[in-house]
Amino acid sequence: MHDFDYLEPHSVGEASRMLADLGDDARVIAGGTALLLGMRQRMVAPTHLVSLAKLERLRGIDFDEKAGLRIGALVRHVDVARSSLVRKHVPVLASMAERVANPQVRNQGTLGGNLCYADPSTDPPSCLLALDATVVLGSARGERSLPIEQFLVDYFATALEPDELLLEIRVPPLAGDVQGVYSRFLRTAAEHRPLVNVAFVARREGSLCRDARIAVGASTPIASRMRRAEDFLEGRTVTPEVAAEAAAIVAQDIEPVSDLRGSADFRRDMVRAVARRTVTELFGLSIDEGVGA
Repeated sequence: MHDFDYLEPHSVGEASRMLADLGDDARVIAGGTALLLGMRQRMVAPTHLVSLAKLERLRGIDFDEKAGLRIGALVRHVDVARSSLVRKHVPVLASMAERVANPQVRNQGTLGGNLCYADPSTDPPSCLLALDATVVLGSARGERSLPIEQFLVDYFATALEPDELLLEIRVPPLAGDVQGVYSRFLRTAAEHRPLVNVAFVARREGSLCRDARIAVGASTPIASRMRRAEDFLEGRTVTPEVAAEAAAIVAQDIEPVSDLRGSADFRRDMVRAVARRTVTELFGLSIDEGVGA
């Protein structure tokens, strides 16, 4: 690892100006779980690290009945998983957070850092996408909000400008009859990065599905909403057969990556299986694992 200067700004504006002045020689450090690994492997060699540790603007979890949930970018995954506010108002988000990576990453890594790194094989993006989350970005020039779908641009790429920081994540309030399920598939029990993940949020009227939102991640370059499957489910009575058809639509509509962890065909098959199980779980249905699972 090369030598570097460690900078500790005390405001968003100060941090932004440092990033603008230093350009490509600087990297932002929050939890550091991904950055330090990249530096040790000499994939990146910044001359300056801009620490966010002293920026109180990026901390805390709050809930407002109208605005919903606010999660500071420096909040760790373990804090999201354990938060009584998250568990009460957006339990599917807590369920996702308690499964991110491994205990070391959950106790050190931050939600904001995860989103900015934009690793396609991770958990938060798809879950937040299904929850219609937005992110607040800030710099010395001011603040702006973006739907997370616009923030996630491509493989390891986001809409962050060079002098911007991710300040917070906002999740709108869920109606009382809206439920969510987050599912993931690992190739082996020892693996920490999902090969497939699916988030499904919907309003249940008995067995009728309303306002469905489905997002798929890990098998695609970026987490993506499955709008054709959402439209298919709208107003339907969900049965195992309907869940299977919705899952088939999801599998058809993704553009899976193909790499050493799994071919595109294998990933498409696993997305179909995980999507089917996710839909049936939310609607409390049983599934015959021997038929198209």
